[in-house]
Amino acid sequence: MAQQIADRRDVDFLLHEVLRVEEMSEYEKFEEFNRKTIDLIISEARNLALKEILPTQVIGDRQGVHFENGVVTVPDEFKKVYETYREGEWVAMTESIDWGGQGMPQTVALAASEYFIGANLAFMMYPGLTHGAGRLIETFGTSKQKELFVKKLYTGQWCGTMLLTEPEAGSDVGALTTTARENDDGTYSITGNKIFISGGEHDLVENIIHPVLARIEGAPQGTGGISLFVVPKIWVNDDGTLGEFNDVVCTGVEEKMGIHGNATCSMALGGKGQCRGTLLGQENKGMRAMFLMMNEARLLVGMQGFCCASSAYLNALQYARQRIQGRHLLKMRDDSALAVPIIEHPDVRRQLLTMKAYVDGMRSLLYYVGILDDRKETAESDEEKARLQGMIDLLIPVAKGYVTDRSFEMCSLGLQVYGGYGYIRDYPMEQLLRDCRITLIYEGTNGIQAMDLLGRKLGLNQGKPIMDLLGEIQKTLARAKGVERLKGLVDRVEKAVNRLGETALHLGQTAMSPKVLNAFAFAHPFMDVCGDVILAWLHLWRAAVAVAALEKGAKKKDAAFYEGQVKSAEFFIHTILPVTHGKMKAILETNGAAVEIADAAFGG
Repeated sequence: MAQQIADRRDVDFLLHEVLRVEEMSEYEKFEEFNRKTIDLIISEARNLALKEILPTQVIGDRQGVHFENGVVTVPDEFKKVYETYREGEWVAMTESIDWGGQGMPQTVALAASEYFIGANLAFMMYPGLTHGAGRLIETFGTSKQKELFVKKLYTGQWCGTMLLTEPEAGSDVGALTTTARENDDGTYSITGNKIFISGGEHDLVENIIHPVLARIEGAPQGTGGISLFVVPKIWVNDDGTLGEFNDVVCTGVEEKMGIHGNATCSMALGGKGQCRGTLLGQENKGMRAMFLMMNEARLLVGMQGFCCASSAYLNALQYARQRIQGRHLLKMRDDSALAVPIIEHPDVRRQLLTMKAYVDGMRSLLYYVGILDDRKETAESDEEKARLQGMIDLLIPVAKGYVTDRSFEMCSLGLQVYGGYGYIRDYPMEQLLRDCRITLIYEGTNGIQAMDLLGRKLGLNQGKPIMDLLGEIQKTLARAKGVERLKGLVDRVEKAVNRLGETALHLGQTAMSPKVLNAFAFAHPFMDVCGDVILAWLHLWRAAVAVAALEKGAKKKDAAFYEGQVKSAEFFIHTILPVTHGKMKAILETNGAAVEIADAAFGG
């Protein structure tokens, strides 16, 4: 049974019929990316993912990485695939060709990434982190730093990481103890220890470039005293040649629940007093630089979770069509009735449609963030750029937090469809479930995403981003009201949108009152209802496009697909959205039990 990783028909529908991404080619920046080119890119990504990367998924999981005497080796199969990947210039798809990128729209890059990440999440963390490190240096680096590092990173000749977390400074980054002391030559001596560093050490490339958060001696405590440094594994000379080993030592790798193919390292910096780095950006502005890059990192994690869910759904669907088990419910008493594929059973169909509705909705949300970014790149006024960036900022915690929460649930549902077979290693479901779980934790736990949404994003620019997003939703509602078949759905979505506005206002006001702790106890449920209502809106949008295609006389092979869009919207809005109303009712009550209960009353 061939493993599935992404739904090409839905990808094309979303890119071309819903978001109409080829319209970006009307702008000079993206003029090369017409529909033919976009389709070719997605096809090439699909071929590479299925033929080369996917076979390494199980290998990476079973073999993992090997650590000995500070050296980390990855499976041999990773090395060949990595060279193929970087030769295809996939590391920096959206970046300028001057730096080794392809200059493509973010939305197209997300679609290509869906195939790559779906094929092997653990492997794709190496180039994903490399791109992030390159972006940091391109954005904040000196001309010399850019010259030395950016193209080497964007082309994948070298890899990159991000060294933030420490044993006593996880989510509380401001508590870090890594120090930086300025040297006479303008470099800094770095000393400290970092943990949970994805891709911190490996043998895919000859050098690894580490952006490192550290505190310059004498700097203020807390996040306001943190600076960012470029710390190569092998020192890079001014002429670009490699120098001596830079005293960046891997002291161990973690044995993890999932993503075994990625090296999660503990790192010691300057254990022999010989680790040097150069300041990246301004002194004491390291966290500001990191926050500017956080959108990309958190969107990537949302994609990781989603790709696991997408693969889980497609595999479960394929299995349900082939697995013969039990008679049809209407023929249970007929001893002569033959067993049927389990997709014929109502509860299995419910599980599959739940998965489909969430997967299609989450893909729409992630791609929508992508198209906002593309529109921002082509916007003609600063005001429009700010409007689009505001909506991106608002949606990022939902795209990371809500999406990964639901993705893990969908992986669990997919395993359930397989039954006992899903729980064993002969099938892909248990690995997808294990690999997906980390996405709820790293790049800011989902509790932190919820706090960010409530505490920072909701009131951003006096609430303008959420009003702008609600304005976009109203446009869809207005269009859908003219579609007779969708009137019942429109009414339900409109009520949910209005209730969400009321809920957001209430929770925002509560967060500014003496009951602030009560408000933040409901931050995560609030993120959930935001995600539900946004997905309901996106499903309505998709359904409106699908009905229009049907009314124009869609080809027979496409008619079932379009009908599926309408049914998915109907299921989500009729079955899931009523539960969302119940969650909003609970939020509006803002019961204080969670913060009022005494510690001792928890028991234990």
